[in-house]
Amino acid sequence: MKVAIVMGSITDRPVVEKAYAILRDFGVEVELRVISAHRTPEIAREFALSAENEGIEVIIAAAGKAAHLAGVLAASTTLPVIGLPLMSSALDGLDALLATVQMPKGVPVATVAINGAENAAYLACQILSLRYEPMRERLQEHKKQMEEEIRTVDEELQRTMKGNQ
Repeated sequence: MKVAIVMGSITDRPVVEKAYAILRDFGVEVELRVISAHRTPEIAREFALSAENEGIEVIIAAAGKAAHLAGVLAASTTLPVIGLPLMSSALDGLDALLATVQMPKGVPVATVAINGAENAAYLACQILSLRYEPMRERLQEHKKQMEEEIRTVDEELQRTMKGNQ
């Protein structure tokens, strides 16, 4: 299992490291790259065209401002591309969100929330789980853990509230 996380700038690294950590925790090999849709368009195209041959199964593309990276990559591959819009401008990431989500027909990009690196990683894992049963089992266990955490917090809240009455 291999996912590529491509960021438009090295300044995006603090956000994408959250996705990197989750993917590694789930046992996914991660290729981390800096490729700009605007400053290195030929490299972006070459990367997308060769990604599948390199064993990459999902691409996460993180970019801010005009945020064309996900679309540029999706235009050159049939691999699933997850757009991760980043908050990097005076518009608080809304520009990146709209640029990422408004793809033309036939060039889909799954899009997560602004700075939503964690969900980009979980979505990549869910895509991989269609092919890898152990990943599906790991995701099911993760959802059970999240449920248990919420139940525990709720039970503690209820005990606290009863004690304050």
